[in-house]
Amino acid sequence: MTVKLRRYTDRPGFTEDFFKVRDFLMRIHEPGYTDRNWLWARWEYMFSHPSLDETNLSRIGVWEDDGKVVALATHEHGTGAAWFSFDRDYSFLKAEMLEYAMESLYRVNEDGTRLLRAIISDDDLEMREFAEKRGFTMTERRDPMSEFRVSGPFPEITVPEGFSIISLADENELWKIERVLWRGFDHPGEPPSDYIPGRLKMQSGPTFRKDLNIVVKAPNGDYVSYCGMWYDRSTDYAYVEPVATDPDYRRMGLGRAAVLEGIRRCFAEGAAVAYVGTTMPFYLSIGFKPLFEAHWWEWQAPARG
Repeated sequence: MTVKLRRYTDRPGFTEDFFKVRDFLMRIHEPGYTDRNWLWARWEYMFSHPSLDETNLSRIGVWEDDGKVVALATHEHGTGAAWFSFDRDYSFLKAEMLEYAMESLYRVNEDGTRLLRAIISDDDLEMREFAEKRGFTMTERRDPMSEFRVSGPFPEITVPEGFSIISLADENELWKIERVLWRGFDHPGEPPSDYIPGRLKMQSGPTFRKDLNIVVKAPNGDYVSYCGMWYDRSTDYAYVEPVATDPDYRRMGLGRAAVLEGIRRCFAEGAAVAYVGTTMPFYLSIGFKPLFEAHWWEWQAPARG
């Protein structure tokens, strides 16, 4: 066993390195996992997101054994936060991964001090111990995961009269998508006029499927609820991201309908479970169950001399 650390390629987009890491994240997933934070869909969503800082991709750390990826220390949209994923047979790399993040994934504050927030599962006692020894402090901020399984008939999916459930395969009006997500995430006013490049990028992922991205359409034609779904037939699980409902149309069951329809379609193709990165009451009311908790651990250091 000869494990080597290297940096991720500095080229953006869906490169060979992107697929090597995505395949690694698919390979290490286990049902009921609690100590590894990322799913392959979150990795693809990250590379599809307009907010990704593509200038810092080479600060992501990749560990390989004979060319096979066995561990990953990554940021998401940019430096200052770190997530860790590893093959269970290579859990001995945890301390090294944390050290790498402290050296490469920190953010420099305005006063020159360095800041890193690391996501560590509450069940990963070993990594928690490493973090404490290196000066990290657990914060109240969480990064949890919940799962949806069905043991009986699938829940009924309904919307009020005049509303309809469609997918982006039926209709894909980019402005309407941008507007429901903008308003659904409580941004003020209307979306900026330069929305098209970002919206097209978010549909550019190699696994993005229009038929799994669900919209609830209002009687006036507006998109008023949206659920993004990620599923690959080589796996048995789906991932929910993003979900938003226009504030003028909340508490009508529209978000519930969109999420359940997306899950139903994935289950029809072979998925056994759907994950979402939250324990918000909305998802628990639909039928999601908390799977694990992960907290942000914070480390700060003086400016480099």
